[in-house]
Amino acid sequence: MNQDILNFYKQTSLYTDLGLYKDFAIALPNDLKKLCLLQRNQIIHPFDLCDEKESKNVNSFYGDMTKISQTSLKYENDLFPTAQSIIAELLRRDKNYSEERKIEDKIHVCCREQAILLASILKAKGISARVRSGFTFYLNATNKEVGDHWICEYYSKSENRWILVDADFYYDDETLREYNIDFNLLDIPRNKFIFGAEAYLGLRNGTYSEKEIYYASSPKTLGIKAALHGLFYDFHCLMNDEIIFLHLPKYILDKNLNLTEEELKELDLLASLMLNPDKNFLKLKEIWNNNIKYRIMAGGLNG
Repeated sequence: MNQDILNFYKQTSLYTDLGLYKDFAIALPNDLKKLCLLQRNQIIHPFDLCDEKESKNVNSFYGDMTKISQTSLKYENDLFPTAQSIIAELLRRDKNYSEERKIEDKIHVCCREQAILLASILKAKGISARVRSGFTFYLNATNKEVGDHWICEYYSKSENRWILVDADFYYDDETLREYNIDFNLLDIPRNKFIFGAEAYLGLRNGTYSEKEIYYASSPKTLGIKAALHGLFYDFHCLMNDEIIFLHLPKYILDKNLNLTEEELKELDLLASLMLNPDKNFLKLKEIWNNNIKYRIMAGGLNG
């Protein structure tokens, strides 16, 4: 592996830089499973808070869900878009960062925040890491829908390869059986995760149908529009810029994601390079530096 690439992914962004919490992160467990389980016990996924049955579950994975205040935001993503803000708030609520954290002291964020938090901790420990965005079957127990998801990827020097890790899923045997997961979530096989570029090109060439790929908006965003989210989220992640859910390039949002065939063909090239981001790293960096419309963000208060 090119050392310049590995050094690039040791760098932090405004989303993954931990500032004064770097030493705190370095002191966390080096064992990946322990680290992920510890992190998983600090956070509640908002989907479970929004589920009427799960929100009343006194014996949930998180604890007694009825102890959570009704005035608490179900989604706290807007409050904690960076890894530093996540750690700061967790320690403000309870200085003991442990698996015994009370349910009312956990924060409510999604897979993106889980991924940037894990990546930030690994970077603090001197490990090359990057956040990845795409789609996966295993989020759905029927394994028939391909929903959007963010995970973390780190480089193992001992194995000389990138390894995919999901810090946002449950690791107990019962849940793994329920979701038909027969692989290691600490080393996800490449065919179990569809990167943003793969989803986009798969829709372009007919590998996937418009109804098969979805982005979890309300109502669901389907097909190419969903894949555009994954494509640009992942492109920005590969450039160490882990943008928030609300942000996409302005030229795309201005058109409500309805792009012309010419514009889609332009993105075919970007997506094809992203299929092998290490081999095409310099070409991707060149696009990043020169095609400014891919970096002019809109969404939320920015139009």
